[in-house]
Amino acid sequence: MIRRSGSRYLSPNALLFGALATIWGLSFVAIEAGLEAVPPLFFAGARYALAGVLVLGYAAVTRERIRPRGRAEWLNVAVVGGFLVAAYHALLYLGQAAVPGSVAAVIVSLSPVLTAVFAALVLDDSLDAVTAGGFLLGLVGVAVVADLDPTNLLGADAVGIGLLLVAAASFALGSVLSTPLRTTLADVSMQGWAMLVGSLALLAGSVATGESPADVAWTPTALAALAYLTVASGVIGFLLYFALHARIGPSETNLVGYFQPVVAALGGWALLGQAVSGTTVLGFLGIFAGFALVQHRTIHHRLGGRMGRVGFHPDSLRHRLVRRLPRSLGCGVNRIFGLQYQCRSASVVAEFGHDAD
Repeated sequence: MIRRSGSRYLSPNALLFGALATIWGLSFVAIEAGLEAVPPLFFAGARYALAGVLVLGYAAVTRERIRPRGRAEWLNVAVVGGFLVAAYHALLYLGQAAVPGSVAAVIVSLSPVLTAVFAALVLDDSLDAVTAGGFLLGLVGVAVVADLDPTNLLGADAVGIGLLLVAAASFALGSVLSTPLRTTLADVSMQGWAMLVGSLALLAGSVATGESPADVAWTPTALAALAYLTVASGVIGFLLYFALHARIGPSETNLVGYFQPVVAALGGWALLGQAVSGTTVLGFLGIFAGFALVQHRTIHHRLGGRMGRVGFHPDSLRHRLVRRLPRSLGCGVNRIFGLQYQCRSASVVAEFGHDAD
């Protein structure tokens, strides 16, 4: 039985979660608007140079130690800055130059699925048949969103979606590689340094590819997009993420990645007049279903072991998917919205970072 804990109003966790999903979801719209006037790599580099300074300034006021020490901490900064900031955003911005932000948000929501695959390959985390099936289902969802035409695989849309898929893989791989490198350095300090390292790589890439800052037309729209991405998404969004991370844990916080496409689609419709196709919605549902299968072990622990062993008998699989899976996913969602669902708390959580614009 579901009963509401506390007041009849939304819990603070729900408000923080909704704010984070909104801020990061609208970032895809801001990126698309800014790319009309600013080259992609320079745009991403400028954004994270400014955000890194602001985040480190915040860390200097609120943390006792902001400077990394030792090889492990600096290596973690390099990994996060190289994969999660530089590579991910370079590919994201280049991909969004060819496809709408709503589609980009759906494609990069594959990151948690890819994270499980990389964890199995890099960290020797086991990858069973159900998880592998979830990975394949996620790829099918991407293919549905792409609506690929075999006769035009080099078209702008296909190339853009390919770049976004590699962006999601870069984010996932960086998340896994950073896992064993975590130390006592506060996340906000590490993220600030990683933003600066990533911004240097992005700006170097901008110069290497011939982007000229002198040719940038800083229109009011471009300036507004840069300000939003720097302050709202790059600073406030990360601080909200850290707050949620501490309150409800990374597993539930990472569910924000599956609300971002909804916000991006609504923002694209309201601000840019874009329509969302049925194939985009269908593909997103496929990616989310793949995520649920990939996380079946966490779901098992959320139920306190009541699901039994994972098997392949048709009746058992159907029972898990149709009857128990929605209830188990509800455990994570209910923690966000301040509800009790008679789920036993579990310590097994996804510690592989977060999915952001």
